Amino acid sequence: MDGMRKLAIIFGLLLLVAPAMADVFQAPGPVTPLNKIDKLVFAKWQQLGITPALGCSDAVFLRRAYLGVIGTLPTESETKAFLTDRDSAKRAKLIDRLLDRPEFADYWAMKWGDLLRVKAEFPIILWPDAAQAYTHWIHQAVQQNMPLDQFARDLLTGNGSNFRVGQANFYRAVTSKTPRGIAQAVALTFLGARADKWPDAQLDGLAQFFVQVGFKHTGEWKEEIVYFDQVRAATRPSHAMFPDGKAVDVPGDRDPRQVFADWLLSPGNEWFARAMTNRVWFWLLGRGIIQEPDDIRPDNPPSNPELLAYLQQELVADHYDMKQLFRLILNSQTFQMSCVAADHTGGGEAQFASFPIRRLGAEVFADALCQITGSSEEYSTETPEPFTFIPTGTRTIDLPDGSISSAFLDLFGRPPRDTGMESERNNRATPDQRLHLLNSNHIRKKLEGSKWLQSMPIDRGLNPAAITEVYLTILNRYPSDEEIQTAMKYAKSGVVYRQEALVDVAWALLNSAEFAYQH
Repeated sequence: MDGMRKLAIIFGLLLLVAPAMADVFQAPGPVTPLNKIDKLVFAKWQQLGITPALGCSDAVFLRRAYLGVIGTLPTESETKAFLTDRDSAKRAKLIDRLLDRPEFADYWAMKWGDLLRVKAEFPIILWPDAAQAYTHWIHQAVQQNMPLDQFARDLLTGNGSNFRVGQANFYRAVTSKTPRGIAQAVALTFLGARADKWPDAQLDGLAQFFVQVGFKHTGEWKEEIVYFDQVRAATRPSHAMFPDGKAVDVPGDRDPRQVFADWLLSPGNEWFARAMTNRVWFWLLGRGIIQEPDDIRPDNPPSNPELLAYLQQELVADHYDMKQLFRLILNSQTFQMSCVAADHTGGGEAQFASFPIRRLGAEVFADALCQITGSSEEYSTETPEPFTFIPTGTRTIDLPDGSISSAFLDLFGRPPRDTGMESERNNRATPDQRLHLLNSNHIRKKLEGSKWLQSMPIDRGLNPAAITEVYLTILNRYPSDEEIQTAMKYAKSGVVYRQEALVDVAWALLNSAEFAYQH
């Protein structure tokens, strides 16, 4: 590495100190409850003697809401508009706008794709055409805000061609098509439970609902029909048992999957509402009320039972409207806490006394880099169905198949979609990731080829206006006076050309923890 890059690294390290001194993450003043969620959370803090963090600043909220709701960074103009808005209801209005953005369906179709194992190749082996159909159905369901109970019912009772009926792929997107293998996938997806740890009798009882799931090939290569196999009378459920231990006799002419769906989605059954509520909370705050979100069991109780019960009731009362559940959580003070913890006793994390910090997901990270630099990624698949090369300009969160990958996505922990477990996604920072951001041709070419950076008017030297634009674009906030002076001092050192100094400012910010993490 040459001397210029070494100096740029030092410059980047200096910038990392500035946000802490500028205190950009917190809003002054004590936090107060905004809704019923907060009353339940605040009561738990008081009960346990936990000191909460302050609220987050507008800049932090803006970035957090964009990344959490649509998996996309706000633009410079969106950032300036929000930060200069004096409307006291601007946060609630922003939430409503984000929930109506088309990127909402893109991002949450991707998240459901992880959970539902949308993957063409080994070990799921849906094949590309089926993965496309499955993704399309999921995306359409999210876009139309299909109620979660209907979403689950369609998946559980789906029949038809895996190439033409997207939801039928639920029964093919498993590593084992045996009744037990299907039962484990059902429990993980809709109950948030790891049924492989259940007693044999409980798992076998659930498996009985899926013994008549049939699969047959057609004349089209790799196409398969999922159907209710009434001919298999010898395997008709005889000892079916719901996960709560209640036995049931399934009529011979009725699809057992429908019987299970009726039980699962009945308003008085808390299993499904609990799992969906806890998972949405985990998705938005980075930690479940029951942690892990797919390890619900009697000896893993919720950290705040009253909170979970309230959210379950609201979900059912709102007819399983996922967006309404989002709106309820996002408008809470609990979601809007600062990431700077005030309690260091160890109990604050589980009680959401500060916002959990986590690294950007691989797909969101890739798209953020492309958005900032005006570049794109190239993706391809080894299986030329329906095409080998993904169309140029396709965002990473829009990839329809978990088999389509890249060195960057692999490095940054994109889930393989083999099991549908949340732990497949690895958001831990590694030395290799840091080296890639610091010293790879991939990042260097994006920055040096950025038309945005190259077109900025800095003929008279790096100026505060240019530095401010870079901060608003990358970190979604205004720089402090100290940060501006640090950048100006670096640019005036004479070791780099003016335009190159601006690239180095952007490069340093992209290497900061503030950029890499959702906070």
